[in-house]
Amino acid sequence: MSCVLQTPFSRQLGRRIGLLPALAVVAGLATLLHGQVLPKAPGAEVFSLTPTPGPFTEPAIAVNPANSQQVVAVFQDNVHASYSQDAGHTWHAAEGVAPENYRVSGDVSTAYDNLGHAFVCYIAFDKLGTFNYWAHNASRNGIFVRRSLDGGKTWEAKQVAVSEYASDPGIPFEDKPYIVSDTAVGTPTPDTKSGSKKSRYAGNLYVGWTRWTPTGSEILLSRSTDDGQTWSKPIEIDRHPGLPRDDNGAAEGFAGAVGPDGRLYAVWSQDNDIMLTASRDGGKTFSRAHPIIHTAPIMFAVDTLERANGFPQIAIDPRSRRLYVSWTDYRSGDLDVFCSTSDDGGKRWSAPVRVNNDPLHDGADQFFQWLAVDPIDGSANVIFYDRRGDPKNRMQTVTLARSTDGGRTFQNYAWTTEAFEVGEVFFGDYSGIAASGGRVYGVWTEKPAVVADAANKPETKSVAEPPKSHGTVVKVGVADFGTAASGNSR
Repeated sequence: MSCVLQTPFSRQLGRRIGLLPALAVVAGLATLLHGQVLPKAPGAEVFSLTPTPGPFTEPAIAVNPANSQQVVAVFQDNVHASYSQDAGHTWHAAEGVAPENYRVSGDVSTAYDNLGHAFVCYIAFDKLGTFNYWAHNASRNGIFVRRSLDGGKTWEAKQVAVSEYASDPGIPFEDKPYIVSDTAVGTPTPDTKSGSKKSRYAGNLYVGWTRWTPTGSEILLSRSTDDGQTWSKPIEIDRHPGLPRDDNGAAEGFAGAVGPDGRLYAVWSQDNDIMLTASRDGGKTFSRAHPIIHTAPIMFAVDTLERANGFPQIAIDPRSRRLYVSWTDYRSGDLDVFCSTSDDGGKRWSAPVRVNNDPLHDGADQFFQWLAVDPIDGSANVIFYDRRGDPKNRMQTVTLARSTDGGRTFQNYAWTTEAFEVGEVFFGDYSGIAASGGRVYGVWTEKPAVVADAANKPETKSVAEPPKSHGTVVKVGVADFGTAASGNSR
């Protein structure tokens, strides 16, 4: 007899309605409490970008607004890039992306500009400083950008420094950069000052990041107006410096978005708040940063993970100019993904909407979210790791959440169905997502459960041999909601 039937509740059920119905009821309750069977994302495919496991984490992905067939995915360690020229149906590894003059490179992000050129942004250094106190005894380090003129297939040998420091006493440590592009995507709108029907700053590139010093943390921003060939002197855009460690209280997790009028919005986490600032002059000056959403601590513990965070992302629907911000925190006890929206340029924000749709307080964690708004259909798309299927809250799958009603509700879809556990490996700090015309691309890190039969998994199409060694792999998921899907979020 099953041990489940030894409980007073199940014995009572057995007496009242019989043994088999009791089993069915208990099994149903277990499913209700511990997980849901999510529908697969339409047209879902998953591809492995890494031929064997290794120290691969923290991926990002972007779609070329000038040619939606071109998609580039980047990841560490060191810097790697893979590209697709057929809207994600096949993937290929790019060569010569990592810098040769530094021991370590990573914290990658990627974007296309309005000319269709792809960019990868990354940090590089020789050694970290003190644990969680990165600027203490830091070595030479900096932030760099490399460009591809063919959509991500080949990358220029020259890396351009956004900010760089030699190994001198007391230098800061530059961390977690994020590159943003003004592609002038969306319906052109008149500019009251110039009369232009598109952004005056189309083509601008922006990089924001955290600068660690021995006494604080600052959010810096630099801009390029010449296709990434030169970068302006960084300016500090935070309201005041945060704490100097990679713990709660630091100014950390920069993300940005550009509206159709060229206005640049930037968010980050600081003091249990999501901070917002904006620039109307192409990144030369910024409004006074202010808190828009109060959160639970943004750095938190997750079982089996070395560390985890819920840093915010910001995105904009270029048609309606609705702003979206997503993040993760534990205001509900377990970790949930949230989204809030603004229709007045960030002055007022909606109450947080829970993006994951499992039962509230079920003890399942959702984390490492990333956000993208489709510039064509206006849908809001969020990727995250999801533990709703594991009663022990240790194993996760990858979920895609999608809103077509302006962020009021989110439908959840399974991008993967085979759960995996993370342990004894560095799992990174984030995942990535991009969308265009109803086609959604996610990129994430997994730890393979087995090494022999990865090629036999029906949901995975590997571009190389199945994994054979210890470590992590990076995968890309593709979903296709079709161009007919209406994402009206106005």
